[in-house]
This record gives sequence, C-alpha cells and structure tokens, in this order.
Amino acid sequence: MKKIPIAERPGWQARVEREGFVFHTLDGERYWDERGYYQFSEAQVSRDLEAPTKELHEMCLDVVARVVDSEALLASLAIPPAFFDLVRRSWKEGQPHLYGRFDFSYDGHGPAKLLEANYDTPTSLLEAAAVQLLWLEDQIALGNLPARANQFNTLAEDLVRAFATFPSGAPFYFSAIAGSVEDRGTTDFLRRMARHAGIDARHIDLEAIGLAADGRFVDLQARPIERLFKLHAWEHIFLEPFGQAVATSGTQFVEPAWKAIISNKGILALLWQLHEGHPNLLPARVDPQPGRPVSPGWVRKPFFSREGANIEIHTHDHQRLSEGGPYTDAPYILQQCAPLPRFGDSYTVVGSWVVGDTPAGIGIREDDSLITKDSSRFLPHVVLD
Repeated sequence: MKKIPIAERPGWQARVEREGFVFHTLDGERYWDERGYYQFSEAQVSRDLEAPTKELHEMCLDVVARVVDSEALLASLAIPPAFFDLVRRSWKEGQPHLYGRFDFSYDGHGPAKLLEANYDTPTSLLEAAAVQLLWLEDQIALGNLPARANQFNTLAEDLVRAFATFPSGAPFYFSAIAGSVEDRGTTDFLRRMARHAGIDARHIDLEAIGLAADGRFVDLQARPIERLFKLHAWEHIFLEPFGQAVATSGTQFVEPAWKAIISNKGILALLWQLHEGHPNLLPARVDPQPGRPVSPGWVRKPFFSREGANIEIHTHDHQRLSEGGPYTDAPYILQQCAPLPRFGDSYTVVGSWVVGDTPAGIGIREDDSLITKDSSRFLPHVVLD
C-alpha cells in the first residue's frame, strides 16, 4: 500500500458533476482529491481487506441474532424499550438490507484493525462506487495508468443485484434531509441503482413525509409509502415523534431496524467479548466512567456518533486529541488505540463496503489529524501488482 501523486484530469469538476457528484468541494476546500491515489496489491486486497470484511460481517450478524433475543443486551446498547419488539421483529422476519461499511486502520502490513462499523446510514457511497471508478477509466484512457490497473469496486453492480431481490411493484421512496447536498447525492445514486433493477424509485424529503389518520406514512399526494429508504439514523428515529408510528405504519424500512445494533459502537465491545484476540479486532469495553480522562493507548467513542464527532484519543506516546460534537446523550466505549497510518502529512482510513452480505469495494479517506472528520478528503485507489 502506497500513496502515489498523479496529475488531475482536465476539467474533472464538470466530469464528476455529470455523475451527480456536486459536493466535490465543501466550503472552498477539496473533499474529492485526485492529486494522488492509493495503490494496493491483489494480495493486500483479497487477504487483508476482502476476507476480513466477509468474516467480520458474519460475526456482526451473529451478534444481532444474540442481541435481539436478550432484553438485557438490547438495553445495554441504549435502544429504547419501546422499540425492542420492532428491532427483534425486523431481524426475525428477515427484513432485507442493502449495505454497510467497516472502517479499518491499515497500512499494507499486518491485519487491518476494525475501528467501527457503519451499517445504518453510511455515506461516501457515490464517491466509492461511481466517482473513483470513473477516475480510473479516465486515467487509463489518458495513459496515466496502465490498462491492467483495477479497483476493488463492484459496488454499483452489486447494488443493482441487491435491489433486484426486492419486488418491483409499489414505488420505492428514497429520503434524505432537505438541503443536505451530500445526503441527496447519496440517495439519488441509490435511486439510480434501484431503477436499473426495474424499481419505480422516487425521492421525498424526510420532512415531507406525512402521517395519515390511519397510521400510514404518506407522500405529498397522500399516497401510502410502502417502501422507504431513509438516510436518517435509527437512533434519531427512536427519539422522534414519528418514530412511535413506525411499528404499525406498514412501511418497509431500508435499512431495517436491526441495523441499529451494528451501527452502534457498543457492538465493538460485544465483538471483543465474543472473539477476544481476533486479529482484526481491537480490545473494547463499555466505559463505566466517561467523565474520567482517557488513559494512554485508548480512544473514547460515543455509542452514536459520526464523522469523528465527540471522539477522544490518548495515544501511546501521550498525544491527546479530541473533537467536539452533539453526541453526548448515550454511553461510551473505550477502544484500544490503533493510530491511522500516515502517508506524507495525511492520516488514512480504509472504508470497506458490504452490499447485501458480500464484500463489494473500498473507499479511502484522509485527514490532517488522527480523527477522520466530515471535512476529510476522499481519494481514489488502484489495485495493481
């Protein structure tokens, strides 16, 4: 694994915007950064990323099966008791799911270490599935990369196959918070994949979803919403007024409620408890005293947080880093520190995707600090021996 500089494509901004990627620059700063790329060997991908992703996914599903049958475990993950049955039923009924992403600390040597699982509302899917693949095709055509250069990236075709398992009847609504360019780009991409599978896929802003007198969720024309992909986390839905109507609404939710278990960082402690010493896991436990300073060599994370918010790191060499944020209303875990590898001036995290139950590709984020934030850059990758 190495980072290699490369020339940017002429006019790349217009090129990616035609793919729906209009948030390539955020607040005047690069989000998409194609001045360099990360190169992996076939063995690094297959042995160190793809195989562990499959195994960890199966381990997570095993944890879900254990948790739904235990009210004590459901409560330990801060899932409200009023939603125990919803989460349990969504699993027992085999409600279908689409995707998830594991974030790894990996430098090309030794086992990748799992930092967290994002299985409910992971973003950067458009960038990983479409934008970096387009970059690869263009760079090969320009002669900047050899024709044999490849990517670990079957995300788009795997998503189409996953959508093809859904019935093609009722409209399938895709929702995101109004005004979020990134969320809308992600849901629009998923909607395109659903249409490729023959599904009547429609957009609706989350705020535009109504609740009819009979308890059904409806669109702006008062038509029932039978199927809904929501880029909105279950832990938020559990606390919102409309959340009380979910169980009896008759709407099929994607992702299903059981995904709230895997996207909860409390699962990291359960995984370690069940598989202590696993080469891809880091020691983790629920933090009994989150008000105390973090010990050297450990990281404190809230059960519910995104984009590095509310993370505290105390490295083995006594560096202390922290990021503020709103995620202060749930328990925390302590996880052994596995610092991100540094390439030049950047710290790099590998996001490894699952579609359905199959490893499907990777995306690379880098930041100027050890905490990967919402301002972190996305870089393409190449698999080349």
